[in-house]
This record gives sequence, C-alpha cells and structure tokens, in this order.
Amino acid sequence: MTILVKYGGNAMTDAALQVAFAEDIVELHAAGLNPVVVHGGGPQISTMLKRLAIDSEFIGGLRKTTPEVLDVVRMVLVGQVQRELVGLINAHGPLAVGLSGEDAGLFRAERRGAMVAGELVDIGLVGDVVQVREQVVTGLLDDGYIPVVSTLARGVDGQVYNVNADTAAAALAGALHANTMIVLTDVAGLYADWPASTRVIPTITAVELAELLPALEAGMVPKMEGCLRAVRGGVATARVIDGRKLHAVRDDVFGAVGGGTTVVM
Repeated sequence: MTILVKYGGNAMTDAALQVAFAEDIVELHAAGLNPVVVHGGGPQISTMLKRLAIDSEFIGGLRKTTPEVLDVVRMVLVGQVQRELVGLINAHGPLAVGLSGEDAGLFRAERRGAMVAGELVDIGLVGDVVQVREQVVTGLLDDGYIPVVSTLARGVDGQVYNVNADTAAAALAGALHANTMIVLTDVAGLYADWPASTRVIPTITAVELAELLPALEAGMVPKMEGCLRAVRGGVATARVIDGRKLHAVRDDVFGAVGGGTTVVM
C-alpha cells in the first residue's frame, strides 16, 4: 500500500511537529506500508528571500519566480528542507533518500501562469508537472527506502522550474497509483463557507470540488487543485488534514483520530 504524504505548513516549521512527522513516516514504513514524502518549503524560502533582500510575491496562491528567486528556491528546498527531513527520518535508521524532481528526470514540467479574476497572469519560472518517471521512486520503494522529494523540475526546454508541491504531489501520487494522498495543512480541513463558518466539509466529490475551486481562498487553491488532480488521476482518496497536530499522519492512517476533508471521485 503506497501512501503519498505532502509535507508543508506548520508541520515543517515547528520542531516538535517535525520530529513527530518523521516518527509517523517511520511507523508507516515499519507497518509494511510504502510512504512517499513530497515536501514544500514556502516559509523557509520566504525567510531566506527576506534575509537576502529579494522581493517576492504570491499571485493566485503561487510564488512568482524570477531567476533570482529560483536560485533561492533550489538552495532552500534541496539544501535545507530536504536535508533536515531526511536527517530526522534517518535518526531511526538508514531509510530516507532525498530526491529532487530534477534527479533522473523524475519530473518534466511545462511553464504555467496563474488565474487571477478569470485572467491568466505570468508568474515567471513556475511549472506544472506533465510527465513523471515513477520508476525512479518505485525502485527505491522496492529496495525498502523512503523517498523524500523536492519539487523542482526541468522543462522540455531545459529550463528548471519551481513547481508547487501540492500539484507535484498529486502528479506523483497518480503515477505511483498510490492508495491515498495526504496533504498537511495549517487548517482543520476544507471549510464549507470560510470565513463566515469554520465547519469542515468531511467528504467532497471531484465534481463538487471543481465547482467550489473558484471561490476558495488563494492559499487553499493549490492544495485542493492537487487533491482534485490526484483523484482524477486514479488515486482512491485525497485527504486534507490538520498538520498542526502532533502525529497527525499516524493518527489519520491508523484511524485513531477523525477530521479533515476527504476528496473522492
């Protein structure tokens, strides 16, 4: 059973949550499951850009990526965030292997824009995954390793692109025929009528989600687009859960705690 986990938000900036997440992934592995981790790094990238006095902005929920910003994204994702997570997992044994979407052509991307008020806006060197060489990951899984993937990709034009981690996770989950995809967020799930209500939608179909997407807050759009892409790509369920809780992944997989939002076809 393959479980793809998209790691992001508070879960990757709070020290206790980082350790708990690594323990959860090791526990899934010990139980005979095949966890695959795809990580973001938005907070760490923003911190480094601020330190280097490089301007950055989000458009339609995606980071506008100039060549200067891309250099920082590559440095932080592969050189910092991935290394820290691999180290936390490997504190329990030689299990985790770090990969970038550039490695062995794991991801191939095409440049994309962002939709703002119904118009397509240029956001620089941002890409969407259009091809996955999933055998790069399945080979590691067959050998008993835990792949930890950073979301960068080369395009057919040879250009490196910054790829949103939620959409990259969905593409990889579909290519791996994962049983489920879990997305860690900084909220309890998908709210029915935010900000008027904090009632979480427990289950939503792909058709219902597609209709709801244009009305969502910008920050939730890539996450829910990723869930939609995953189930349309053959993943049975995509789950959005609250990553602010200790051992959120373990409790979700083994059924100890409910909550979150499940997307199904």
